[in-house]
Amino acid sequence: MPTEKVIVVGAGIGGLVTAVQLASRGLEVRVLERATAPGGKMREFVVGDQHIDAGPTVFTMRWIFEEIFAEAGASLTDYLTLEPFEILARHAWSEHERFDLFADEERTIDAIGDFAGAAEAKRYRGFCEHARTIFETLDGPFIRSSRPNPISLVSRCGISGFPGLRRIKPFDSLWQSLGEHFKDQRLRQLFGRYSTYCGSSPFLAPATLMLIAHVERQGVWSVEGGMHQTAVALARLAESLGARITYGADVSEILVERGRARGVRLGSGEQLQADAVVFNGDAAALANGRLGAGVGQAVAKTAPSERSLSAITWSLVARTEGFPLLRHSVFFCRDYPAEFEDIFGRGQVPREGTVYICAQDRGAHDDAAPQGPERLLCLLNAPAKGDRHPFDTAEIEQCEQRAFSLLERCGLQVHRTPETSVVTTPAVFNQLFPATGGALYGQASHGWRASFTRPPSRSKVPGLYLAGGSAHPGAGVPMAAMSGRLAAATLLADLAST
Repeated sequence: MPTEKVIVVGAGIGGLVTAVQLASRGLEVRVLERATAPGGKMREFVVGDQHIDAGPTVFTMRWIFEEIFAEAGASLTDYLTLEPFEILARHAWSEHERFDLFADEERTIDAIGDFAGAAEAKRYRGFCEHARTIFETLDGPFIRSSRPNPISLVSRCGISGFPGLRRIKPFDSLWQSLGEHFKDQRLRQLFGRYSTYCGSSPFLAPATLMLIAHVERQGVWSVEGGMHQTAVALARLAESLGARITYGADVSEILVERGRARGVRLGSGEQLQADAVVFNGDAAALANGRLGAGVGQAVAKTAPSERSLSAITWSLVARTEGFPLLRHSVFFCRDYPAEFEDIFGRGQVPREGTVYICAQDRGAHDDAAPQGPERLLCLLNAPAKGDRHPFDTAEIEQCEQRAFSLLERCGLQVHRTPETSVVTTPAVFNQLFPATGGALYGQASHGWRASFTRPPSRSKVPGLYLAGGSAHPGAGVPMAAMSGRLAAATLLADLAST
């Protein structure tokens, strides 16, 4: 195959993986990133002199990244130092109701027995088996497949896999299915939170998202230096293979010639030619005409009502006391249905919402508090309407008061100051990721059909491919990485056929 030129628009995880895969196969790859560093949503803030992860905070499905590095002739451990978590997260409903979820299934069973009784512990074992069945059923024919649909999914599962496909209950909601496994509503709430990993409501998302429980039991890791180092490592690998990454490069248009994507135009007016283009932004930006009329029909439009969750986040350097934080801690609101009805039904910030905290100076094995102030990312789910609603100072102050009051009810005091705090709203996320309204996960995974309506790797415009969390197979760091692999594989197959 002669050397082909490919432009990758965006240095998020999906785009970086695509660049690695193509460069390792001898293609000439140019990555154009508007920001000043790689990562996309896997970004970090500098607050004072402290670096704080401000995006994804959990590293799972390690084997996907090991495969990506191995396929490029490298080793993941030469680029990243990973340490497994023994306790995945600490959960609180009040000052006296706390529960730790362990990576080890037997330790979690014992913990559930102490927390909710022997019957719930037994039900958890059945839940784990169900989650494993879902993952094993969908891994090959859906997650690793380039463009699955209901018919192809049944076909790829084969006769032997069809019973497993029925057992995963794709037409049930996650909340409904969890009610068949757990009588204790706190456990139902805890595992219902998996829907938020892809920006969705547990009352509307399919039961298939239970597979996340199985993925977590396969390991959750801490990344030395923070999750942002994952993007830095992939960028280093891509450049070592010959890919060229340019930061501060704002792509204003994807150029189409004779019906085929042939390059890009930068905000400066400069034009760059290529044999193919991979778009690693949110697919909504294409459909909304942000990248030019020529690619406006590349994907179907997503209605604002179909958007996933956004968030209000506080990146802090603050002193804490009271509650023994772990690296990952979750503080649940009292009315879970109301939280998601507020966000997806009323389109408003929840009157009381669940708060997640990533305490980035806490170790992987204990809750030992650091001396003095520590780095925190606090997250509250919010509606993705940052393109239509300003989220002004008064509203954010009210949200902050409610969120930190919930933490105090659970026994945690956070002594914060304006000088060491950065607030990010859906309006800011919309500026960072245009045409999303601040949605952080593409479209929401609501209903069984949603998983089949994400754009595939190959867009409707020849020569234009898609990678990232808004494309198949979906949101989350490992899924974005898988989208990059699928985009590269599809592009290479098309080049070979021509």
